Amino acid sequence: MGELDKLIERHQNLSKISIAFLYSIAVSIAVNMFWTPGGIYGSGVTGAAQLISTISHRWMPFNISTAIMYFALNAPLFVLSWRKIDHRFTIFTVIAVALASMMMHLLPPVKITADPLVCAIFGAVANGFGTGMALRNGISTGGIDILGIILRKKTGKSVGTINIIFNIFIVSCAGLLFGWVHALYSAVSIFINGQVIDMIYNKDQKLQVMIVTSKPKNVITQIQNEMRRGITIVHDAEGAYKHEEKTILFTVISRSELNDLETAMALSDPHAFVSVTDTVKVMGRFYQAHIY
Repeated sequence: MGELDKLIERHQNLSKISIAFLYSIAVSIAVNMFWTPGGIYGSGVTGAAQLISTISHRWMPFNISTAIMYFALNAPLFVLSWRKIDHRFTIFTVIAVALASMMMHLLPPVKITADPLVCAIFGAVANGFGTGMALRNGISTGGIDILGIILRKKTGKSVGTINIIFNIFIVSCAGLLFGWVHALYSAVSIFINGQVIDMIYNKDQKLQVMIVTSKPKNVITQIQNEMRRGITIVHDAEGAYKHEEKTILFTVISRSELNDLETAMALSDPHAFVSVTDTVKVMGRFYQAHIY
């Protein structure tokens, strides 16, 4: 690995850690300042951790904090992520979950308002923003997000929608244990949380990529082997500035693959001209199987 590659990887790692820290602050604000004071239960593993924590406070001789349960419930899912998604992805997921657990523990609970609807809305916006930013930068926040990413690959459903489906269980438990008023506001919060995630984590959006390069074989190899995308080649192009022979490559990617594209270009031809634009609709075969 060259010096340039090391610098790129170091920059990407620092960026991901910064986003993980941003997520940890967002989820801590949601839990400690809005959801817990308002009796609202969040989505996924966060909501499950809150439920177990509440049960331990009310009916058990010992108390289990939401922060501890959040990490404990995520631990088995790290294994699933390691096996089904990606090792590097899992490492940053562990970092994000660990930071979130620490921030939930360190950030003191502050009761800003007693209005459960306000707590439901603002908690959902804070958590949805943090989760969406994490997913957009290639970091899972653990729990349902890991399952959502795996199922999205198989079903095509958005991460936010899958979150809502799984969270019916959380709403039902909140209603049975603590009253249906809490369940109603928790459902409102979970729905808003899913919508905010979808607005920020819009990775299903398709992007058209035009690449002008003098090293087409290197670029094609990187994209087809790593990203599994078909490419249209236009030969005999000429640069107007130096009148050098160029090749134009066209392909379509998902927004989720934008970081992969940047990495592929940095490795194959860092001096290539790359233009990325939104695509309204894609017809024909979008996904390409491995070429053997």
